[in-house]
Amino acid sequence: MWPIVLIASLGTYLEKLLGYVLPHSLLERESVRRMTGLLPVSLLAALVAVETFADGSNVTVDARVLGLAVAFIALAFRAPFLLVVVLAALSTGLARWFGWMA
Repeated sequence: MWPIVLIASLGTYLEKLLGYVLPHSLLERESVRRMTGLLPVSLLAALVAVETFADGSNVTVDARVLGLAVAFIALAFRAPFLLVVVLAALSTGLARWFGWMA
């Protein structure tokens, strides 16, 4: 998974760099505009998945999954981003503290 994340990161960097050198008409194409909007989102989603479900080279389900679920619920209710982060961290910490999810 990490090679894919690194390749996508490099692609994003090169994309930003090429934005200064490529003609403006090329950058205004619909396919290019769509890709530039989706690439950072997919990179962030990959990082969240790796950090949530990976434990070394193993897939694991622990308190981090609960924190992610709480964050998704808070986002569904359109909570402010800071509140989403605090709720996710609090739920993960409480689950670990009470030993519900190791």
